[in-house]
Amino acid sequence: MRNFFASESVTEGHPDKLCDQVTDAILDEILKKDPKGRVAVEALVTNGVMFIAGEITTDCYIEIPNIARAIIKEVGYTKAEYGFHYDTAGITVAIQAQSSDIARGVDRYKEAAGGKIVKERLSELGAGDQGLMFGYACTETPELMPLPIVLAHRLCQRLAEVRKKGIVKGLRPDGKSQVTVEYNCEHSEQLQGAKRRHNGGKPKRVETVVLAAQHEPDVKLPRLKKQLIEKVVRPVIPEGLLDQKTKYHINATGRFVTGGPRADTGLTGRKSAVDTYGGYARHGGGSFSGKDLTKVDRSGQYMARYVAKNIVAAKLAEKCELQVSYVIGVPEPLAVSVDSFGTGKVSDELLAEAVKEVFDFRPGMIIKNLKLRRPIYRQVACYGHFGRPELDLPWEKTDKTDRLHEAVSKLTG
Repeated sequence: MRNFFASESVTEGHPDKLCDQVTDAILDEILKKDPKGRVAVEALVTNGVMFIAGEITTDCYIEIPNIARAIIKEVGYTKAEYGFHYDTAGITVAIQAQSSDIARGVDRYKEAAGGKIVKERLSELGAGDQGLMFGYACTETPELMPLPIVLAHRLCQRLAEVRKKGIVKGLRPDGKSQVTVEYNCEHSEQLQGAKRRHNGGKPKRVETVVLAAQHEPDVKLPRLKKQLIEKVVRPVIPEGLLDQKTKYHINATGRFVTGGPRADTGLTGRKSAVDTYGGYARHGGGSFSGKDLTKVDRSGQYMARYVAKNIVAAKLAEKCELQVSYVIGVPEPLAVSVDSFGTGKVSDELLAEAVKEVFDFRPGMIIKNLKLRRPIYRQVACYGHFGRPELDLPWEKTDKTDRLHEAVSKLTG
């Protein structure tokens, strides 16, 4: 029996990712000047126009159109023939303050005297919204991430690199990748229930590689396909995973000249599977970009990944999916649960108890312990928020493995 799983990624020039980068660049700029600023910003981009809207409460001032134009330029929309240009695109901004009804729940951690805030108790900061968050980790890769999404991200990163460095001539900013991995399935019973969703085996080979690379009109597909396989695919995918049966679909329509915002409307938060685990793990529906850290869509998902990764790094499970849920205005999570898909060294219930002993899931304490009020978010707006060894991300650290072992030992007597 053969078992497959596919994940996709997109380049920084994809319209959805362009929006994510702009909104996270806005967040970063505010955090530089006002670490306690409240931000909930969305962007929409289409042919020649970008709309930026949302809620911001801050004491600082930033030039939002200038930030947007700088990102568009950096991504590569620098020629009029692309149909979208950083200097001539219309930028429309509609920003208002955060709703007082939302602020009332989040700001319960502030103590006031005579109308003036005298103390902030982060332990009492309320969740910025209701919701359920998932975190995941597994032993498939050194990053403790599923292999399909890791390879898909690396292909898109490499595609952007060969474009910017001129290694492959004639490329434009837009692009996508998709990787299908075949898994070993040694025992048929491993394909039942939850384990089926997580393949019940180890990566065996890459079945299919898909690349869509925007290009100049005079680029010939046969030459482009050869170059992308040689300069993008082979440097990224380990040789042992490619074989004679691996299929390659490079610009499958035969032409990809018109792309980016000229061809496709982009929107913040529309690539949640790309941002997380490539569909390999469940997702609560909340996106990351453009949101400050009081929004548990962001801080709660970072925390869930942090916990799941530490469980797997501690070798307490080979696979771990953690769920945490919140209600607006309340610091304490409603529930924390663990699913190890039968790979845990102890029961999932015991793992959940150990997790609650070691980790503090209150939003304010997540912000404090992971040092999240820093301008570090534009860099993860592309190519995934998780499994990024080239970045020093606090939620990717595995510094709680010893404490987890101590908690498990204590609970098992």
